[in-house]
Amino acid sequence: MVRGKTQMRRIENATSRQVTFSKRRNGLLKKAFELSVLCDAEVGLIIFSPRSKLYEFASSSMQETIDRYRRHTKDNQTINKSVEQNMQHLRHEAANMMKKIELLEVSKRKLLGESLGACSLDELQQIEQQLESSVIKIRARKTQVFKEQIDKLKEKEKALVAENARLCEKCGIQLQQGANEHREISPYEESNPSSDVETELFIGPPERRAKRLTLPT
Repeated sequence: MVRGKTQMRRIENATSRQVTFSKRRNGLLKKAFELSVLCDAEVGLIIFSPRSKLYEFASSSMQETIDRYRRHTKDNQTINKSVEQNMQHLRHEAANMMKKIELLEVSKRKLLGESLGACSLDELQQIEQQLESSVIKIRARKTQVFKEQIDKLKEKEKALVAENARLCEKCGIQLQQGANEHREISPYEESNPSSDVETELFIGPPERRAKRLTLPT
């Protein structure tokens, strides 16, 4: 005979209800004992019958198990309370940040010249003063950046001038050495006067040579 599935609802018949309670109670106590032995777990089981009769099982001491349970639940309650407080604080901070962001967005639009229709004269003057102050700071920073760039260019110029002077000095020494070497190589050409002296060489009879010598210049 196939046993049907038990419906999870109160048994109306008192006798059947008592029989079912006895069977399931014994099974539950047996399972608690097996769990404590097989798994080395601390188990505490408390059952009250419909007639308020107490049935209990404890793997060690019921009072120690109850005290341990109370400490555990107290710690959990403290942790949960702390977590809840932190969550509330974070929600509060998030709400404040959203309000600040909205105010910043409104201020940004006003500085850009948008959404000015609802602004009063005092608010418009305040916005104008903020813009003038911002322009002054921007110009001051711009001037500072220009000055820094000019100083860097001057330093670069000095370095290039020094490098140019060093290269010129080096090239001048090399040219002078080359000229000295050239003069040392050709001393004979400078000391030989034959290239600059005109020779009196005459080929012919002695009479013509004498006449040539006697001719006026």
